[in-house]
Amino acid sequence: MNKDKVIIIGAGLCGLYTAFLLQQKGIEVLVLEANDRIGGRIKTVTAETGVTVEMGATWFGNQHRNLLALVHEFNIPYFRQHTQGISLFETMSFVPPQKFEISESEEPSFRIEGGTKVLIQQLISKVGIEHIKTQTKVTSIKEQGNQLVVTDTNGNSYFADKVISTVPPNLGINTITFEPNLPDNLVQVTQKTHTWMGESIKFAVAYTTPFWRVQNYSGTLFSQASIIQEMYDHTSFDHSGFALKGFLNAGTSVLSREERQDKVITQLTTFFGPEAANYVSYHEKVWREESLTFHPYDELVLAHQNNGHMVFQKPLLNGKLYLSGSETALQNPGYMDGAVAAAKTISSQF
Repeated sequence: MNKDKVIIIGAGLCGLYTAFLLQQKGIEVLVLEANDRIGGRIKTVTAETGVTVEMGATWFGNQHRNLLALVHEFNIPYFRQHTQGISLFETMSFVPPQKFEISESEEPSFRIEGGTKVLIQQLISKVGIEHIKTQTKVTSIKEQGNQLVVTDTNGNSYFADKVISTVPPNLGINTITFEPNLPDNLVQVTQKTHTWMGESIKFAVAYTTPFWRVQNYSGTLFSQASIIQEMYDHTSFDHSGFALKGFLNAGTSVLSREERQDKVITQLTTFFGPEAANYVSYHEKVWREESLTFHPYDELVLAHQNNGHMVFQKPLLNGKLYLSGSETALQNPGYMDGAVAAAKTISSQF
């Protein structure tokens, strides 16, 4: 019996894991990735000090059972996020931040040793780099008899029995032309589907020493008043590199990188003293600027809006097109766990 040839759009966690699962069933797959790198919203950067800092997906917890199962299957080591010491909560810039400690009984978060990129690297090695084509931006998907024809920006055409799109739904519906047109109700829901990470500005500051730990600070910060809204200790598992990492106020996307950097260092020195100014490198990722990940909404869309919507659960174009990706998952949509769950759901239909 001839197995389906499947094209998967997007080489993020969901796309790669879908490819892996289908290959386990003997199905021929080709993954098309618009970017020049593989990983999607997983992006690990190595600073000059050697510390790996996450500019994308980072943490997971015990409730993320799909991701944990995958990490265990691939024997990928992970460790508990450091939270020991004094944490800070800033409500107003002219009032000293409140100090508190996170209980040891709090549900832990985990990070992958060596960075989240380790998971992507494992999947690449298992799927095979020869089955992944980067710098290939899909512009149209057309039904032609029993097949689908996928066309990229260079005019190349690819024929498949089935196509699985794992890019964020709002991105796909606004950048890919479908023939015949997809149902109006699906288009309307998709255009109002939140893209996780889309509004995020992630940052990290690398240091040669964890001076905050010496001062008995955890590195955890929550602020309603300054550019850094959330921050955590980002020290390597083996303590070979040190960094503070978190999220910036999304409204500061209008500032230049230099302006954001200056404000970050000023805020850190206010909390931790002059040692915070002795940093090695500053890193950031403004995800709304990534046109291959995020497409602006036509109207206000709330966090997680329409994630896991039932409209994504049925195949289209006479059973040949599937919309997948983390935002479509019924379990933990938007998270890495959702990406893994979505891959499992789609692959089970083959």
